[in-house]
Amino acid sequence: MNEKLTEIENRYLELQQEMIKPENLSNRELQSKLGKEFKSLEPVVFKFREYKSVQGDREAAEELMLDASGDDKSMIEAEIKEYDNQLELIEKEIKTLLTPRNPRDSRPVIFEIRAGTGGEEACLFVMNLFEMYSRYAERLNWKLEIASINQSDMRGAKEIVFTIEGEGAFSKLQFEAGTHRVQRVPETESQGRIHTSAVTVAVLSEPDDVDIDVKMEDIRVDTYRSSGAGGQHVNKTSSAIRLTHIPTGLVVTCQDQRSQHQNKDKAMRILKAHILKMEEEKQMSEMSESRRNMVGSGDRSEKIRTYNYPQSRITDHRIGFTSHNLQGIMMGELDDLVEALRVAAQAAAMAVGDKV
Repeated sequence: MNEKLTEIENRYLELQQEMIKPENLSNRELQSKLGKEFKSLEPVVFKFREYKSVQGDREAAEELMLDASGDDKSMIEAEIKEYDNQLELIEKEIKTLLTPRNPRDSRPVIFEIRAGTGGEEACLFVMNLFEMYSRYAERLNWKLEIASINQSDMRGAKEIVFTIEGEGAFSKLQFEAGTHRVQRVPETESQGRIHTSAVTVAVLSEPDDVDIDVKMEDIRVDTYRSSGAGGQHVNKTSSAIRLTHIPTGLVVTCQDQRSQHQNKDKAMRILKAHILKMEEEKQMSEMSESRRNMVGSGDRSEKIRTYNYPQSRITDHRIGFTSHNLQGIMMGELDDLVEALRVAAQAAAMAVGDKV
């Protein structure tokens, strides 16, 4: 691995020199190309340099061990053990950085959150989850846009569709798909009883135009007036769009953009993502089962995660992850959970590879 990392570092230094050459400074296209490659190599190079620094400290400690005795020797042995732990951790981080990049990470992620069992309480939790993902996206400087929202009688939503765009978004968020169960005392509960409600989350990757070809003659386009928040504009114009893909029966609506053209464009991208997902599932001969596994039926018994408010506890049942920082997680502090899911998925993929 050292040989490969040395090659990466040499390429990094080479790019650094290429970017400051006078003949290249005025070439914007070349600068953009060099800059992207330079930025992609930077995390690996920095970790490799950190590894070499710790390795140098360890070698220096080993030299001191030759003349050490008594307490000094014990202290140096402890230092060497700590260096070994650091090197092992850095090695894992480097392997993660060298893992081939998910091609979907450069595309927007489409989220669909829908209320399942639980009535108005489920609708309120739809908004809670949306706010959680919004805060997480904001922390990572990702761009979030709402495509459509079907508001409920109180402050909740029966469903909300939105996109998140940012580097690495799909890899981090793909494991959010499934049924999310919430246990808490609803605002409308007068006797203080804990209720259990469920919300389904679907996560799709927006396809490139080359991924799928959708014929316009297969799509029925309906326009209507937007509802809900948005000011006078949405009440006066029929800017909302509903697309129905006749061959599959898929229906997508978009009403949050300011013009009919923008809504149609976003609805078409969401529709293509659904069709691509269906095609992928069909190729695996698991379409119906895969869809059920992804979002479930919205029943309380089907769950990937439980949010228990009385105990301030969140549990992801797929990997046995438990945290009592429910308030922090709902404020968008998802890093530990996202990383645990990523590591578990990576371990599972390696296990499958070993069996093959």
